[in-house]
Amino acid sequence: MADQFQVLILNNVSQNGLKRLPAEHFACGKDVAKPDAILLRSADLHSVEIARSVMAIGRAGSGTNNIPVGEMTKRGVPVFNAPGANANAVKELVLAGMLLAARNIGGAMKFVSALDAKDPEMEKKVEDGKKTFAGYEIAGHTLGVVGLGKIGCLVADAAIKLGMNVVGYDPEITVDAAWSLPSQVRRANSLGEVLKSCNFITLHVPLVDATRRMVNADSIEQMKHGAVLLNFSRDGVVDEAAVLAALDAKKLGCYVCDFPSPQVNAHPHVIALPHLGASTREAEENCAIMVADQVRDYMLDGNVVNAVNFPNVTMPRESSYRIAIANANVPNMVGQISTAMAEARLNIHNMMNKSKKDLAYTLVDVDSKVPKTVIAQIAKIEGVLAVRYLPRED
Repeated sequence: MADQFQVLILNNVSQNGLKRLPAEHFACGKDVAKPDAILLRSADLHSVEIARSVMAIGRAGSGTNNIPVGEMTKRGVPVFNAPGANANAVKELVLAGMLLAARNIGGAMKFVSALDAKDPEMEKKVEDGKKTFAGYEIAGHTLGVVGLGKIGCLVADAAIKLGMNVVGYDPEITVDAAWSLPSQVRRANSLGEVLKSCNFITLHVPLVDATRRMVNADSIEQMKHGAVLLNFSRDGVVDEAAVLAALDAKKLGCYVCDFPSPQVNAHPHVIALPHLGASTREAEENCAIMVADQVRDYMLDGNVVNAVNFPNVTMPRESSYRIAIANANVPNMVGQISTAMAEARLNIHNMMNKSKKDLAYTLVDVDSKVPKTVIAQIAKIEGVLAVRYLPRED
C-alpha cells in the first residue's frame, strides 16, 4: 500500500469532509499531477483527460452527470456519490416552491419592490394591489411525489405534516425507502394515476433514458387544470416546450424548477431558482463527509459503498493481506482468480464477490503476503479491469 494516496480536490469541498482523510494516508491538493483519487462537486470531468493513475472518484453530491461513469467502469474505477446527504435541503426547497406558487409570493415581492417608498399613496397602493396576489393554502390539497427515494420520502412526510394528502409513485422503490415511507401515503400504480389526481406534482427521479422528458405534452394533458409542477430533479425529465405551452393555455398553473434556461426564465408563471437544491452549508458538509468516508474506506480496505457503477461490497478485515479485483461480469472469473492464488500456495481466508450489471467486484483476504507476480498474473486474466493489493501493517 502506498505511504500516501494523492487526492486531487476540484471545487470547494468542505474542510470537515477533507478532515476524514487522515494525513498519514492521504495528501490532498488542488494541483496533483498523478492523483490516486479525485474529489469534486460540479467540475466537468467530461472535458478533461482523467489520469490513468486514478483509482476512485468521489462526487460530493448525488448526481454524477459531470463524470464519465461509463469510461471509469471500463477502467475498473468506482464513482462514488452521496445519495441522501442533501435530502433535507432539497425537501425544504420543495416545500418553499409549493408555498411560492400557492401564495404568489414572487409576484407579490416584485410588486412591493416596484413601489416608491416616498409616495404618500404607497399604503393605499399596497391595499389596492394585494388582491391581485391572493393565493390559496396547501393544506387539504393533494401532492403527487414521483420518485420515492430519500428526498421523495422526506417531502411526502413533510407534506403530510402540513395537512396535505400525498400520492406516491415509484416502480423501482427500494426496501429501505418503502420502510421509511409514511403509512398515510397512497401508493399509485402508474404515473398517470398521480397526474390525474394531484394539485401539486413534484419530481424526484434520476435522469436516465426511461425518465427523459417523462413530463411531456401527453402527460401534461392528464393533469388537473391549474396543477403546479415542481422539478428539483433534473431539467431533462421535463419537456420545457410542452410545459410552456401548457402554462400559456392555463392548463398548468405554475412551473417551479431549479434549472433556469433561456426558454423558461421570462415566463410569468415560471419560478426558476439557480440550482439551490443542495446549496446549504449543512448539505455541502454532509455530502463531503459521506463521500470522503467512502473514498477512504475504498482506498484503504477496498470496501465499496454508494458507487454508482460498482456493487456494494463490504467485508470486515480478517487478515492483513487483502486483494481487491474489479472485472467483467462473466462466468469463471472467481474460479480463475482462486486458481491463481492456489497455484501460489496462498490460503484464502475469506472472500466476497458481487456483481452489478456488467461489472463484478471481489474482495479476498489471504493468510500470507501476496507476491507481486500473483497480482500481475491476476491482472492478465481476460476480463480483469483492475487489481489492487491492500496489505495492512498492524
